[in-house]
Amino acid sequence: MMSDTNNDLTMTCKDCNLECQRFGKHRNGLRRFRCPNCKRTYTEPHTKTLDAMNIPWDKALLAVRMLLEGNSIRSTERISELNRNTIMRVLVLAGEKAEKASEAMIQNVPVHDVQCDEIWSFIAKKEKQVKAGDDPTFGDAYCFTGIERNTKLILAWHLGRRTKRDTEAFTEKLNAATAGNFQITTDGFAAYRDAVSLSLGTRVDFAQLIKVYASSQEETRYSPAEVVSTEVVPVIGNPNPEKICTSHVERQNLTMRMQIRRFTRLTNAFSKKWENHYAALALYFAYYNFVRIHQTLRVTPAMEAGLTDHVWTLGELLGKIGR
Repeated sequence: MMSDTNNDLTMTCKDCNLECQRFGKHRNGLRRFRCPNCKRTYTEPHTKTLDAMNIPWDKALLAVRMLLEGNSIRSTERISELNRNTIMRVLVLAGEKAEKASEAMIQNVPVHDVQCDEIWSFIAKKEKQVKAGDDPTFGDAYCFTGIERNTKLILAWHLGRRTKRDTEAFTEKLNAATAGNFQITTDGFAAYRDAVSLSLGTRVDFAQLIKVYASSQEETRYSPAEVVSTEVVPVIGNPNPEKICTSHVERQNLTMRMQIRRFTRLTNAFSKKWENHYAALALYFAYYNFVRIHQTLRVTPAMEAGLTDHVWTLGELLGKIGR
């Protein structure tokens, strides 16, 4: 590397106590300096991206934006020119930041009409392919989500199995996120009955919307079954029949399939690690609530719910203001 002859001297050699000269740039773009006497080189102070990494903030932000817009890890690698392991590390750190921001903001939110559903995905391999010696996180993974119908705010989510235990964990999160009395609608999954009663039973009107699907003799492996009828089952209180609906949360499931590459069906972009899958969901939900403007609302769900007074930037969400 050739020495920079510019006389802009901004650092002092610790050994010689002499001012150093510019000496090119570090691989991450930061300026380097070299002592004219001992030839020792220095790099200007590093600013930790996401409090843990040395990559430039603009590149980290680009990688996060691409992941949020449905790009895979490898396509993000090709465009951002960051190593795929670095991108996954950025994803995990960004997910942690986003989850903390969501937990701090979404507490005791007044709600009126909540819809809940769970969406299927898998880690490493599908459940029927899991063997005895495999990692216990491999197989089916269900993301439970609860959305407020009017504000479109994602109140709570939980990643786990489609079991009674995980359903109760989800309803406990929903209980902490909401305030007041409200109506709640779920699909026909039986575990919701006990879970909602246990966590929310004293302040909700609860109904289940059970869909009846037609059995077909034709090949329907990659197409949804036809819904031939629906059955409304009141469970707790007196739910308003006009508000018993799961259409909004099911539309949210479609948005997840479109925006999170790991949820895209029939591709090889599925998650290989539970940690990365969890981080992708945490990042997506925070971005959806605070940064992305909802088309029908013309503001973010958090603004519509009165939690914020402006559209957050992605940098603001990740705690990077002013850097």
